[in-house]
Amino acid sequence: MKKTISGIRGIFGEDLKLKDVLEFCNNFSSLIKSKKCVIGKDTRPTGSMIKDTASAALMKNGIDVFNLETVPTPVVFRESRKYGAGLVISSSHNPMEWNGLKFIIDGRGINEQELPQIIEHQEILKSKIGIEENISSSYIEDAQKIIGNIENQPEIVIDIGGGAAKEFAPKLLKNLGCKVQVLNEDLINCSRGPDPTSDELIDLKTASIKKEIGFAYDLDGDRLVVVRNGEKQTPDVTLGLGVAKSLELGYKKFVLSIDSSISIEKFIKEKGGTVQRSKVGEANVIELMLKTSAQAGGEGSSGGFILPEFNYCREGILTSGLIASMLGTSKFNEILNYMGNYFQIRDKINVDSNFHDKLIDEMDSKFSKEYSETSTLDGIKGIIDEDSWVLIRKSNTEDIIRVSAESTDKEKCKKIVENTLESVKQSYDKIR
Repeated sequence: MKKTISGIRGIFGEDLKLKDVLEFCNNFSSLIKSKKCVIGKDTRPTGSMIKDTASAALMKNGIDVFNLETVPTPVVFRESRKYGAGLVISSSHNPMEWNGLKFIIDGRGINEQELPQIIEHQEILKSKIGIEENISSSYIEDAQKIIGNIENQPEIVIDIGGGAAKEFAPKLLKNLGCKVQVLNEDLINCSRGPDPTSDELIDLKTASIKKEIGFAYDLDGDRLVVVRNGEKQTPDVTLGLGVAKSLELGYKKFVLSIDSSISIEKFIKEKGGTVQRSKVGEANVIELMLKTSAQAGGEGSSGGFILPEFNYCREGILTSGLIASMLGTSKFNEILNYMGNYFQIRDKINVDSNFHDKLIDEMDSKFSKEYSETSTLDGIKGIIDEDSWVLIRKSNTEDIIRVSAESTDKEKCKKIVENTLESVKQSYDKIR
């Protein structure tokens, strides 16, 4: 089981059980000052069981529960702004046998100071039992106000992946003025896995050849992958396109995670904007956004664009609408051409979580000798030159070490990743 600010995740029935759900939701109750909580789930088969258990635990502690049923994660975040707290039953892009809980306070995910209050037992004073009420969301209408109408009626194909975006992404894009073809509406007979960033997206790539663009969402609708002309784009392109739209809207202050493409940072600065870097992870990006009053940003590794005025979370559905509004304009091609000169590779290696910290220390020593400049903001990052870098860090959600690299030379980038993975393997063999 993983317990981080990204949420609690585990294989349901093995390391995540209903008694765990009861305990974590009991503890979460102590953070809900409004005594109201919005709850929603993705399409995982175990979602309803966990949602009912979570609702019971919250109501037992005097929390009124407002049930959205099956909705994308961004919808729960959006509605939680009205009610004060939110709970998402999902493990995002993890395999189908996983599930989890994502906790929301005041429209944002929990931070490092709040996490211990959820994973360590809290004694809650007995109070009047809360009520449960089914509600609907104004998410689509709210998103339309941000994006505006799209006049040129672009032809778009979207791959739902059997996820919770089913009732939201097609409707939003159609309402904006797009012509939309939908793939993989339901989990039954779905041709791809829950994570579009790692899946080949074969059906979407084929369908996109005859359309202006293709969009793929993960199971809970917060991640977005772009496909153009039959080619899957890197997750950084999703972020870059969101940033380009933000610059078009006049926004200047951005926060990017430390593993996001240097090309996006350079593009922002060339347009007169400023960039600050955060640790990887949606909650870390948002925490720095709040501290610095940033207007937009996100993390490239997850295809996660964040627009704080609308939501304090990755926004796969809103972002697809924002990108669609740029189709056929010079701004759309400008950012893609700019980013096309850079190559990012992200890989991973299995490493038991118990060895993560020791391994990072080992690699810190190696990087300090190998590179003239390093950063320990999140894991260890080696700066190779002004256009090339490599980063290793421990995953917040899995028993793996992640390796990311970027360069303007594709072969150089491949070599950097290969050498770093081999170095991580050698260090892991040494310490265990």
